[in-house]
Amino acid sequence: MKREYHIFVLASALLLCAVPVAFAQEPNFDKLANVPFNENYPTKETTQTLRDELLFQRATQVYLWALPILNTMGMKEGSEKVFGAGYNVLPTWKQRLDAKTIVTTPNSDVIYAMSYLDVGKDGPLVVEVPGLIQGMFDDFYQRPLQGVAPGGTPWSGDVGFFGPDKGKGGKFLLLPPGYSGPIPSDTFVYRSATNNIFLFWRAFYKDASDLGPPDKLIAETKVYPLGKEDSAKPMEFPDASAKPANMIWPQDASAFEVLKRFIDSEPVNAVPDADWRGMLAALGIVKGKPFNPNPHTREILDKAAKTAWKMSKVIAYEDTQTWAGAHVFPDRQWLDPNLDMALDLTWMRTADNYRDLDARIAFFTCYYSISPGMISRVPGLGARYMVAFKDADGDPLLGGKHYRLNLPKGIPAERFWSLTLYDAEQASGLANGQPFPSLGSRDNPVANADGSVDIYLAPAAPKGQEKNWMRTVPGKGYFTIIRLYGPTEAAFSGWPWFDKNWKPGDIEKAK
Repeated sequence: MKREYHIFVLASALLLCAVPVAFAQEPNFDKLANVPFNENYPTKETTQTLRDELLFQRATQVYLWALPILNTMGMKEGSEKVFGAGYNVLPTWKQRLDAKTIVTTPNSDVIYAMSYLDVGKDGPLVVEVPGLIQGMFDDFYQRPLQGVAPGGTPWSGDVGFFGPDKGKGGKFLLLPPGYSGPIPSDTFVYRSATNNIFLFWRAFYKDASDLGPPDKLIAETKVYPLGKEDSAKPMEFPDASAKPANMIWPQDASAFEVLKRFIDSEPVNAVPDADWRGMLAALGIVKGKPFNPNPHTREILDKAAKTAWKMSKVIAYEDTQTWAGAHVFPDRQWLDPNLDMALDLTWMRTADNYRDLDARIAFFTCYYSISPGMISRVPGLGARYMVAFKDADGDPLLGGKHYRLNLPKGIPAERFWSLTLYDAEQASGLANGQPFPSLGSRDNPVANADGSVDIYLAPAAPKGQEKNWMRTVPGKGYFTIIRLYGPTEAAFSGWPWFDKNWKPGDIEKAK
């Protein structure tokens, strides 16, 4: 685990990739390269300029490196502020998740439950998982927890359909880093590389007018410290639906305060690489020591965070368009949000032995949660995704324009399909005034004579197309995700999705 996630400093490489876009209108490379030295020594002005620049560069790279942590900490702190904290608190979006919950790329078409556990504070935790859940356990780098099921089969993060319980439920034991104590024989064991653990459940419904069954299913979950079931706090399942909650991480200097809180809650080797601990220390972030940047330093940290945030969007929205394997179809704008990442989920390009940092940045500025089940190739199980940031002409999707998307007959989804709109600023559900920023098969859109479905994306519905219309908001750019839950198997060697026999249209500007 430690070797897999060993991360060495590639600050200059990342900077060369991202800075030219961010500073295209005001290049400062010549200024930095030509700051004056006096008899081979830096002047006072040069010293201050380069010190500030070094702090800015280090802070920018730390922010980009820490995106998986910041993403999870943003969810944790935003959730706990509204719904409460503790191993016994499992917020559940009992009436589906709408745009009032600000979090990256949520799905309004399943029932979500998300919790944040701390095995450093509470010790090993037992999680009793109900059957028929699709879920996962990730550490706070959003890496799947590692475990071995009875019989010696290795497992990685998944719970439920793709987990060792095979959708039947059971007891899962979550162990803190370095745990060497007793382990009950009747549990599935997962070990975490961080004290903090993300619990994420999804439950399915058949009828949006009857959400009781999935809500009841999630409420069967129990979490308690190992050996303390009888004295554990009673479970709470606060209804998170329709309650404003900002679960996005900061894009200013306060992001480094969030990062400091994470560092203080973890063992030192939760950041396994001494170079990255050095990068954090250069910003004043050291476990157990005060973090009190002076006003000048804080101003630089603020600018670095804002710049890094924008760099991450350049990588996600623009650079991904040029990556080999990113396009699902060579003649379409649809991208694979998994970004051709390595199947071991570490973003390691194993053939060349390096970590694809840009792929990781692009993922965690737009999405969250990783497990093998998320990228399953098993027909009928899991889900497949396509994301579009551009229209058919390669232009960004803009809220004031009118578009049409054609989905051909035979959409290959055994459970259901949906199209969801996301605000391009936060990557959260687009607040468009409709109950949910999604439309799919369970909404019964009107089909064309040939069996295909047209969906209209516009500020106002085309006449007679209200049932197939999704409202967009002038002045707010957005992107879209198609989800296919339970990709169907037309034949084992010819899946409509994986063999690309079914191909959605591009999002076209309305004529």
